[in-house]
Amino acid sequence: MTGIMSRGLKEGMKTSWTLGKVIFPITLIVTILQYTPVLPWVMEKLSPLMRLIGLSGEAAVPLVLGNALNLYAGIAAIVSFDFSVKEVFIMAVMLSFSHNLFIESAVASRVGVSWWLIVGIRVTLALIAAIVINLVWNGGTEMAQYGLISSNVAADPSGWGAIILQGFQTAIIAIVQLACIVIPLMVIMQFLREKGWLSILSNKFAPFTRLLGMEKNTSMTMVAGLTIGLAYGAGLMIQAVEEDNVSKKDMLLALIFLVSCHAVVEDTLIFIPLGIPVWPLLLIRLTTAILLTLAIAYIWKRVDYSKNRKEATNEHRYNTL
Repeated sequence: MTGIMSRGLKEGMKTSWTLGKVIFPITLIVTILQYTPVLPWVMEKLSPLMRLIGLSGEAAVPLVLGNALNLYAGIAAIVSFDFSVKEVFIMAVMLSFSHNLFIESAVASRVGVSWWLIVGIRVTLALIAAIVINLVWNGGTEMAQYGLISSNVAADPSGWGAIILQGFQTAIIAIVQLACIVIPLMVIMQFLREKGWLSILSNKFAPFTRLLGMEKNTSMTMVAGLTIGLAYGAGLMIQAVEEDNVSKKDMLLALIFLVSCHAVVEDTLIFIPLGIPVWPLLLIRLTTAILLTLAIAYIWKRVDYSKNRKEATNEHRYNTL
């Protein structure tokens, strides 16, 4: 048990260090750019587009960084601005569906699924979710409270020294808060892996995969994606395709589910410091993933049925002749 804890802490600190190298410079740069003509000009140009999904022009920065890099980069940019609870929730939902597009979508191409298809699904889901939330939710107008950040960072710095100091302070606090979540999470994941509970969970998950139109051998891929995400679980997913003989249809359905809802624990918990309701965020992702996968599985089944029926009819005519 001590060894598992030690290895989990090591992995947690390693992950926190990796994330910190992304969060720190981005938070610092974004904070400083707010007080230069560059960032305000970009936000002004993007404001009309952002308003269509209920966001201000500043929201373009977290969305671009989150999609180009990862969730942590997006969060680092969010804490550099003052947003309402509704805006932060909309961005959280969008980034949950669509983040780290280049790396995570590359996983799809490794298992034979089109990169463009996965990217298109993720971006479309993000935009539809933002539009629906903006139209349905009339509340959330109060300013978001970013955990320790809001109470410790000066709101209106004067002079370049104060601006740079604010950037450093914001970046450090953001890293500390995320590390407090990531390190315990890595310890738990290490325990589950070494005790073999992930394999047990995979067997228990098999009925759910069949419900979604997939065979039992897809369950390990689903568990890997749901627990450690697309990017971190890429090796296990590719191995599952090679060793478990997962069919192209099942892998496509699994990826469609996972691009909508993956790393459900980590990707949900890391939004807690932003002061938004995380349970609705999780439910939106799960519901969307289930409904989308069921719909595509049903369409695929109908297409296969029509194709097989047509082939049987043609064969009957040939035999009759």
